[in-house]
Amino acid sequence: MAPEPADIRKIRALRKGAIAEYRAVLALLLKGYRIAAFRYRTKLGEIDIIARKGDLVACIEVKARANIESAVTAVSPLSQRRIRAASNLWLARQPDATRLSIRYDIISVSPWRWPVHLIDAF
Repeated sequence: MAPEPADIRKIRALRKGAIAEYRAVLALLLKGYRIAAFRYRTKLGEIDIIARKGDLVACIEVKARANIESAVTAVSPLSQRRIRAASNLWLARQPDATRLSIRYDIISVSPWRWPVHLIDAF
């Protein structure tokens, strides 16, 4: 089998990531979260999902990986800093920011398995 061109691999990776994010949103909705932002992008960084449950804000990084361990290790310290910086911008724009508590989670999405929500992952 001939190797795929780089642009086809990139498209497949983007599609896989988008499907994982939608599966993560569904899992969060079923757990009682409200999605406040989806694919929130700033100059400082990006957050895949910002979900709220009462006064709790969960900034969630979604990783489509074969297992939980590889999903956790895929969120590098640099990624964590960018997510925190983007969350600070999002939080500053909220009218009720003073009463909100923030948490950083990871959702691992594996093929043929329900998404695993790792609370307070970093």
